[in-house]
Amino acid sequence: MVDIGKKDVDTLRRLAKQVAELAARPVQQRKRDLWYAHNALQPTRPVIFCDPENGWKEIITQDQMQCENDMARGWEWHLRRELFWGESMGDDRVIEPFLNVPYVSTETDWGMRETRIGGECGGAYTWDSPLKSYEDMGKLRFPEITVDYEATQSILAPANDIFGDILKVRLKAGWWWSLGMTWDLAKLRGLEQIMIDMYDEPEGLHRLMAFLRDCALRKLDFLEENNLLSLNNDGTYVGSGGFGYTDELPRSDFDGKRVHPRDMWGFCESQETVGISAWMFEEFVFQYQLPILERFGLNCYGCCEPLDKRWHVVKKVPRLRRVSVSAWADVSDMAEKLGDRYIFSWKPNPADIALPQIDKDRIRKDMRRAVEITRGRRVEVIMKDNHTIGGNPQNVIDWCRIAREEAERL
Repeated sequence: MVDIGKKDVDTLRRLAKQVAELAARPVQQRKRDLWYAHNALQPTRPVIFCDPENGWKEIITQDQMQCENDMARGWEWHLRRELFWGESMGDDRVIEPFLNVPYVSTETDWGMRETRIGGECGGAYTWDSPLKSYEDMGKLRFPEITVDYEATQSILAPANDIFGDILKVRLKAGWWWSLGMTWDLAKLRGLEQIMIDMYDEPEGLHRLMAFLRDCALRKLDFLEENNLLSLNNDGTYVGSGGFGYTDELPRSDFDGKRVHPRDMWGFCESQETVGISAWMFEEFVFQYQLPILERFGLNCYGCCEPLDKRWHVVKKVPRLRRVSVSAWADVSDMAEKLGDRYIFSWKPNPADIALPQIDKDRIRKDMRRAVEITRGRRVEVIMKDNHTIGGNPQNVIDWCRIAREEAERL
């Protein structure tokens, strides 16, 4: 059992009570209703969400942290983020009265692993890819997940002891962010090499993509059979932006016990292949993603890659609902293509808030233009992929205020 001292417990309970108080405010239900309507493709104002990501380190600094136990510090970090979101951020993210505890687990590699070069202190890096020849594919193996249920319970028990009368403690794991596969492909074979393979080694590349597809499907089977999946039709982050609130999931035959992929939002992307043609994308990537996406009840597609040139391919995704419109996509073109039939998940450029002093007038001008172009669409404005916020937490507050003001002008 994890031993967390009284001082840490007192700090955690104090913060948890503040989060619970925020979660009980009527504004949270109004935000929740907004997301439900938005995800159902009903007309709403553009929905706003900001996740500073790496910028959180500039908002919640180490000198603010009070807990000493490592696990307690992790929970403290989570609670302080919730408080900033609920008290200061000003976006449409709902503060929920939950504390999620993940499973303790390990996952083996592919039988080979890339060697990272550089990357110290969070900097840029490259890597040496291990699959030098497709003749070595016999050395690849399916990754295996092992869950340590005893260790999981040793975390869940103190979480319930500390928070159980304040927040609902849930055993809820995220086993993947994306099932798009091309990041794993690039690590195994090398980003430049896979571009060459499309011409020089197409059969080998097809075999590798088929292997990665089968790995993803096998992972889904394992998680489903062992009842390790969790519903994400609530305040769970889905896709590359937005939240899962929907009455369309789980499926009508859900028994309330075992979650299947068909009861969930699914998500794929292929940022690593942004430099290839739509034809090559469909040939070498998309056809292998389809069997995965077919397993899910609703789907999201895309992240930082612009989809305007490959939309005729992506629109084949079954039950597609949320479509990423990145900072590098043609907003006008995507607005015409998506209409009111899909969620227009717009990602403004994160560089907008990366400087110590942001250009508020330019941000407002760009926001107003995008809001006007997408009038009548089902728009969410997602600020993410921030490596820095210029050391100035006020940047995210000001960005949310401007985005909210422009959204409400409609």
